[in-house]
Amino acid sequence: MSVSLLLYLCFIPTLVHGAFLLPIQKDHNTRQYTTTIYLKTPLQPTKLLVDLGASFTWVDCYNNYSSISYRHVPCGTSLCDSFHSLACGNCYQPPGPACANDTCDFYPENSVTRHVNLEAAIIDALALLTTDGLVQGPLAVVENYIFSCARTSLLKGLAKGVSGTAALGRSNISVQSQVRETFAAPNSFALCLSGSRSAPGVGFIGSRGPYIFSPGIDMSKSLSYTPLLVNPVQVTVITIFGRPSDEYLIGLTSIKVNGKVVQLNKTLLAIDSDTGYGGTKISTVIPYATLQTSIYNAFTEAFVRESSAMNLTVAKPVKPFKFCYQAKGIINTRLGPAVPIVDLVLQSESMIWRILGANMMVKVTSKHVDLWCLGFVDGGANPRTPIVIGGRQIGKKILCLILLYLILSHKISTIYFARFMRNLCGTHINE
Repeated sequence: MSVSLLLYLCFIPTLVHGAFLLPIQKDHNTRQYTTTIYLKTPLQPTKLLVDLGASFTWVDCYNNYSSISYRHVPCGTSLCDSFHSLACGNCYQPPGPACANDTCDFYPENSVTRHVNLEAAIIDALALLTTDGLVQGPLAVVENYIFSCARTSLLKGLAKGVSGTAALGRSNISVQSQVRETFAAPNSFALCLSGSRSAPGVGFIGSRGPYIFSPGIDMSKSLSYTPLLVNPVQVTVITIFGRPSDEYLIGLTSIKVNGKVVQLNKTLLAIDSDTGYGGTKISTVIPYATLQTSIYNAFTEAFVRESSAMNLTVAKPVKPFKFCYQAKGIINTRLGPAVPIVDLVLQSESMIWRILGANMMVKVTSKHVDLWCLGFVDGGANPRTPIVIGGRQIGKKILCLILLYLILSHKISTIYFARFMRNLCGTHINE
């Protein structure tokens, strides 16, 4: 069974408001995905980095944070205890969103630079757009949204105009968890990322579908399941002993190139319960799939061998890539450049995540260069997670995250995707 991607979470069967909508755009300078939510009172559009592995949202509270509804979380309260917070803060500056005494603190982390602050937990109003799966609806407000303040300096390395991070991890204070709790919504959310400048992506919270991409085409009807795994050890810079990671991992068992198994060290594919090393995770922050060095070498050797059999010749590469091909030598199809097919084999031989040219190759063009480069990079000899599936590989697919399962759907037609996004996002997204 050949499938692309859709992550999903399920509990409560109905939702009065339909689904909640996160418009998602790609910043082409940083290759990061961002979303715009509405925060504070009065509501103000706030641009945030989309982070599938983050536990809690954080926002710059030091630069013009103006709201009449914010409040802090006192230390020693049951709410503070529920965060498993390691710190209680005091402040010796004038009171404000980022400054209060006896306040529950978080450790907000920039997942790009891995820099960390110690900052106050804060509660304020958050609003998201709604949808019935066909058209955009009104805003729905979460009056008591919990997140963390952060210093302006923590924004370094993030896309222009971003004010923080929108957390979509597995914690009970992620965006989708707090929305679900407020509105008794189904325990599910879906992401559909796009690299297109004309058809941005979208996230759904609290919906199992329908996802109508064209009349008569409901992508929620073409789903296959693979279990989501839990890393028992946190992977953040500041870790809490005994707490699991809030990232999403899948049980990759092998890799195939043009149907041929790549010989690799399979012990790297299992998660070590003591150290947290090993496994395969999905990331919206890492732009390209990243493989541990021995896996990368075995995979690229197989890919180059199969591409040579298709009369494709390796050209001088362009960083960060090591394997590129002259664009004029590759046929471009509606599924992207015609290159060897890569299959990520999951729990069985019949359950694969197929990666075709559009999600595998990256176009690099300049005055003297016109290349297609293999969008996989070497992650080093001893990374914590040997295989990270990045933004390039999950673009133009639906990722639906369920409590226990990753649900996979077929690749979405670019034409249907653009039409779907125009219907949903209207004038709220610049195309």
